[in-house]
Amino acid sequence: MSTTKLNNHFIEEDPWRIFRIMSEFVDGFETLSKVHSRAICIFGSAVLPPKHKYCKLAEQTAYKLAKMGYTIITGGGPAVMESANKGACRAGGQSVGLNIIIPSEQRPNPYLTLSLEFKYFFVRKVMFAKYAKAFIVFPGGFGTLDELTEGMTLIQTERVNPFPIILVGKNYWDGLLKWMQNTLVKEKTINSKDLNIIKTVDTVDEIISVIKKCKI
Repeated sequence: MSTTKLNNHFIEEDPWRIFRIMSEFVDGFETLSKVHSRAICIFGSAVLPPKHKYCKLAEQTAYKLAKMGYTIITGGGPAVMESANKGACRAGGQSVGLNIIIPSEQRPNPYLTLSLEFKYFFVRKVMFAKYAKAFIVFPGGFGTLDELTEGMTLIQTERVNPFPIILVGKNYWDGLLKWMQNTLVKEKTINSKDLNIIKTVDTVDEIISVIKKCKI
């Protein structure tokens, strides 16, 4: 592409993209400033069936946390996210969804007391990190891994105050954690203490125990 065409592309498109990004930040900050300060993000798959054990566990977890006074924040979509929002609603708690606009047309689930929509993943991730006191990460795909590693990176690099990152499903995450230990730590691309950022659990009681110990 010629320099002239590149310049025209910037003039015609990029400034408007900047305004869209700014508007998402402003809308996100303004709206989420109303969220209770004790908020917890629950991440996980958007494709698991509602009766899957992890969906049921997400609902039970969100229900108990909402009863304890925590606001539940999810990605606003189906499966694990919907189950968590459902649990929060069932408990009479605040249930927040930060929905993303993607080609598969993810639509906000029906259990949200507060909903926001984002085009840009990176803006959405800022909102998760800024307003959550803990990340609870259920099994999921690339999006879930992205959110997990974002949280780990922010803590590792001390860009945020440390907060609990809880992985639910020891068998599911075991392979990833072993790879981190046997490859990343062994090759010295991370320090072994970096893995202390995360805790692995299998039950609701274990999740609640970690949250209570962290006194968030």
